[in-house]
Amino acid sequence: MRPASTKAVITSAKKLDTALRAGAKIVVLEVGRETADDFGARHSYLTGHIPGARFVPFEKDLVGERTGTSGTGPLPDPGPLQERLRTWGVDDDSTVVVHARRNPAVATRAWWVLRWAGVADVRYLNGGLTAWEEIGGPLDVRVPPPAAGTAVVRPGSLAVLTAEDVGRLAASGHLIDARAPEAYAGDPQHTGTGHVPGAHSIPGSDNFTDGELRDTATLRALYAAHLDGREIGAYCGGGVSATTTVLALAHLGIEAALYPGSWSAWITDPARPATTGAQPGVHPPSAG
Repeated sequence: MRPASTKAVITSAKKLDTALRAGAKIVVLEVGRETADDFGARHSYLTGHIPGARFVPFEKDLVGERTGTSGTGPLPDPGPLQERLRTWGVDDDSTVVVHARRNPAVATRAWWVLRWAGVADVRYLNGGLTAWEEIGGPLDVRVPPPAAGTAVVRPGSLAVLTAEDVGRLAASGHLIDARAPEAYAGDPQHTGTGHVPGAHSIPGSDNFTDGELRDTATLRALYAAHLDGREIGAYCGGGVSATTTVLALAHLGIEAALYPGSWSAWITDPARPATTGAQPGVHPPSAG
């Protein structure tokens, strides 16, 4: 188990407000999920957002093209991602703050993707927009124009797991399933449900209270059984909520690897093992 980057992974609304008022060069990104029929997230952004913040459509900018084996949340293509980063005004030395209005995992996925792409200083706004409004932070309706950043995407700057790695970790390291308990348990009457044998259930939602990352003592207690120095990996349904696990452990100074395709990719190969129930089970040594 390697130590994570020493850079902070979260920031408070108060610190962000102070920095912005002082004229610090910070790129603020509001991440929202929207569909072809529902632009509610963008509409909410347009009605009032942190001054200078840019709206990031989750599916368009943070998820790559899906294939038959990729799962629902594959990594974005580096080329288009670099173009988007530059449009947002991100340089290699930028400080980027990400947040969401409701689901913290949407913002932590943005945090993870940007860190994976080589942006060194990316921080989750603790408490999101709610925390910003609670300190009396101003809101703006103006949409900033496209910028001309110079960031260079360097894929692989955070650890990524393959299906083979997942099998190895389940057998000899620590594999954490960040889905809700019912998804982890699955149903023995339905194929494609359950979890990777050997994976332990720690729902991603357990990392937060009202959008705020829990304090370090609570997080250490939550992950205590997995902090013995062995390698840690995380997965979920589609590579989103597991990024909350990676963020929480990074906040503790511990690096965890993400399986981007997660369960939705794992089950595309019927030869890969699965088990149901509330217990981890045992991963077959030769399976991956």
